[in-house]
Amino acid sequence: MCYGSTLGFCLIRGHNIAHLDPLEINSPELPGNSSTKTIYANFSFGEQDMERQFKLPSTTFIGGDEASLPLKEILNRLENVYCNKIGVEFMFINSLEQCNWIRKRFETPGVLNFSPEEKRLILARLTRATGFEAFLAKKYSSEKRFGLEGCEIMIPALKEIIDVSTELGVESVIMGMPHRGRLNTLANVCRKPLNQIFTQFAGLEAADDGSGDVKYHLGTYIERLNRVTNKNIRLAVVANPSHLEAVDPVVQGKTRAEQFYRGDQEGKKVMSILIHGDAAFCGQGVVYETMHLSDLPDYTTHGTIHVVANNQIGFTTDPRFSRSSPYCTDVARVVNAPIFHVNADDPEAVMHVCKVAAEWRATFHKDCVIDLVGYRRNGHNEIDEPMFTQPLMYQKIRKHKNCLDLYADKLIAEGTVTGEEVKSVAAKYENICEEAFALAKTETHVKYKDWLDSPWSGFFEGKDPLKVAPTGVKEETLIHIGNRFSMPPPNAAEFVIHKGLMRVLAARKNMVDEKVTDWALGEAMAFGSLLKEGIHVRLSGQDVERGTFSHRHHVLHHQLVDKATYNSLQHMYPDQAPYSVSNSSLSEYAVLGFEHGYSMTNPNALVLWEAQFGDFSNTAQSIIDQFISSGQSKWVRQSGLVMLLPHGMEGMGPEHSSCRVERFLQMSSDDPDYFPPESDEFAVRQLHDINWIVANCTTPANLFHILRRQIALPFRKPLILCTPKSLLRHPEAKSPFSEMSEGSEFQRIIPDNGPAGQNPGSVKKVVFCSGRVYYDLTKMRAEKQLESDVAILRVEQISPFPFDLVKEQANLYKNAELVWAQEEHKNQGSWTYVQPRFLTALNHSRDVSQSDEPMSFSKTTTNTTTTTTDHTNNESASETESKPWLSRMFASNKSDGSTDGGPATGDFNAAKHFDLKNVRHDFNRPAGNAAAPGARISKTGRKISYTGRAASASTATGSKAQHIRELNALLNDAIST
Repeated sequence: MCYGSTLGFCLIRGHNIAHLDPLEINSPELPGNSSTKTIYANFSFGEQDMERQFKLPSTTFIGGDEASLPLKEILNRLENVYCNKIGVEFMFINSLEQCNWIRKRFETPGVLNFSPEEKRLILARLTRATGFEAFLAKKYSSEKRFGLEGCEIMIPALKEIIDVSTELGVESVIMGMPHRGRLNTLANVCRKPLNQIFTQFAGLEAADDGSGDVKYHLGTYIERLNRVTNKNIRLAVVANPSHLEAVDPVVQGKTRAEQFYRGDQEGKKVMSILIHGDAAFCGQGVVYETMHLSDLPDYTTHGTIHVVANNQIGFTTDPRFSRSSPYCTDVARVVNAPIFHVNADDPEAVMHVCKVAAEWRATFHKDCVIDLVGYRRNGHNEIDEPMFTQPLMYQKIRKHKNCLDLYADKLIAEGTVTGEEVKSVAAKYENICEEAFALAKTETHVKYKDWLDSPWSGFFEGKDPLKVAPTGVKEETLIHIGNRFSMPPPNAAEFVIHKGLMRVLAARKNMVDEKVTDWALGEAMAFGSLLKEGIHVRLSGQDVERGTFSHRHHVLHHQLVDKATYNSLQHMYPDQAPYSVSNSSLSEYAVLGFEHGYSMTNPNALVLWEAQFGDFSNTAQSIIDQFISSGQSKWVRQSGLVMLLPHGMEGMGPEHSSCRVERFLQMSSDDPDYFPPESDEFAVRQLHDINWIVANCTTPANLFHILRRQIALPFRKPLILCTPKSLLRHPEAKSPFSEMSEGSEFQRIIPDNGPAGQNPGSVKKVVFCSGRVYYDLTKMRAEKQLESDVAILRVEQISPFPFDLVKEQANLYKNAELVWAQEEHKNQGSWTYVQPRFLTALNHSRDVSQSDEPMSFSKTTTNTTTTTTDHTNNESASETESKPWLSRMFASNKSDGSTDGGPATGDFNAAKHFDLKNVRHDFNRPAGNAAAPGARISKTGRKISYTGRAASASTATGSKAQHIRELNALLNDAIST
């Protein structure tokens, strides 16, 4: 009984007293956290008991080939296994098979015995990891690099995981990690050329487009030979922002996609490794959200190995103030993931844990966690002073030998290597670094494309970058898809469908017979036609199979048999591409990140994420801001992800109304003051140059085309699509097949085709709008019988802004007042985005004072519309051009145009910055030329006014009556003449 109790204690509580902290200052405050001698005393062991032989049960492996052992030996072996430098948490796992599997890997005698060759390999890898950090510290002492000092063993650990996984059949590893240790990982795990890494410290100009990112955020993609296993391996480190853990779901989505395209249904060929910091792993909610995707059928990656670089500190915050749980890894317990805590100063213990983790993942295809308990030798970054906040810890760290020195001493002492060998290995790697450093000095530019984490081989080659494939399809295709989408399963007699859905199918069939489509049918036809063309379609989000508003019904459920379902879009054509529609967990942050990662893998797929309501997307704001809107600019990485955001002010209260389209428009990268040159390629050039597309469609046909256009484009851009709610069943929100058949295309602006459009000269008011408010406006116009006096135009693609079509329509209605009407509040919706762009389209320009002219425009310049000559009555051009722009902005100009030496000390002289005597007339060019934000002036005298709700802090009222009053007021105002 005493033996059994001791065994149970070691299994369950052994990790509490294991020697995990290299600094020996932190230990979990848990019951049973005391020495083994104190614990054994509770069992009343006598000296005579220590030599007694005990038969070993079949559930333990500590005996090896021996059937019985003395109690003293049993206790020693248990202590060495569970209470030494490794602490294993696994007894919460509710699978006896898995628990016994783990016990065998740790209890079997000799599992921690390494051959001399293996030890020398560990030493060499640790030398490289340590040497890399030392080299950067020597060459770039004042640069932030977020080094691994104190946890250098992470590099050999990752290499061991990859080695074992490769031996077990893995061909591709996708990694996500924070900034700490990223450069070392790129250099020594991925083997990124060192000169490319060192060039990032030089501050050189980029040779390609984009804003770039700091060096410790960049990703990479490498294919190389694994020298240990002699097998080829693909390694990708996904680029990430400073937002810790935000990359986790992106990596999982990319991994899942690669498994899908390889036909790797069990995750045997493609795997993911996620590296975490201790404070972020327990502090960031996206970790929990991502963990909960691990076992979902349409989201699992069949096991992820999580590696925690545990510095025992978060920036300046001690663990006792940053988490409520004993360990930073406790979040993993919710998915029954075993947790292997290990002292990072014991390389051999770390290697064994990594080997077990890789074998666990290959055997059970489930997550596991390696907790590398180390420390952080420097501050949060290399120029930070940690003694301000952790003086006692850092006094100890300053006296503590690094892991390499400790392990080298151990190997020298046991005779595995000599001191000269240790020095030789270190010197050899330093020479490699010096050679790469010299090569980096010869570089004149950095290349962002060298850091691409998701290359699309062959996608861009041989394509006309401005040629868009047709989006219309043959009418027979529409009819075929519509009929299939309207049919019950082939075995309809046995498959019991809900009576309400039988009516839905019948209604679909009627529309197909009449050759018209509603929203759900238009979407299905877009999907079906792409599937026919071999394009994989994946739709994901909360309740997407049925649709939040019960309109989609892509998955039919047998009313009497559990799990019996039928998806007609998976059975359109015998040789079609796969279609996946997946109800997700109740998460936006992780699931949107997952789908973004999925979209990065293959450009020839349509990947869509739908929010339950549009405003719910704001819980995924980090993914939207840091990845989707800016990913191409920062990381040269394109994505064709589609975000479907239900949007519309329909009296449902503040939280179920607006998708906050204004936020997406604010992040659009087109210049409000620049009217691009008009040409046949105007629309596609705009799409090429912008960071994403924002649209609010009003017809199923336009939905059909814009979805198909995502694949038809010769490049990829994210699409932010405001989708309707009431329009899903609106009798007027239907489209004939003719608007989707060959020769048709997406309409950026839908003109007024009624009496007003037929006689534009007599129109008194033109109302521009976007989205469902169009149908309210047309109803009000009909009630007031103003169809000939008021034209209503729909701006379907809001960003990039259709300057050319707005100009065309404004010229058509030359005598009309121009109004923008929206149902959102004035400080929300599209108004603040469209207003300056309307003014640009209506041939407005800004004045620019001469002090802000760039050098190239101080000379005589000619373009297609204007000629600008040298300015007069100002200081000489050479004097102006020689001054910095800030000095010129605050220069003091005398009334005669001359400039004195500046104000006297203590005086302030206001600059005549907005002097209109030298008004520019050629402002129709991209921003970025130091143009001043002067007052707008009009060349045409035309302007556009706003009609809609007043500004508000809330998106909508909670009162239905007030909503109706506000709506009627804006409709009356918009339609009045």
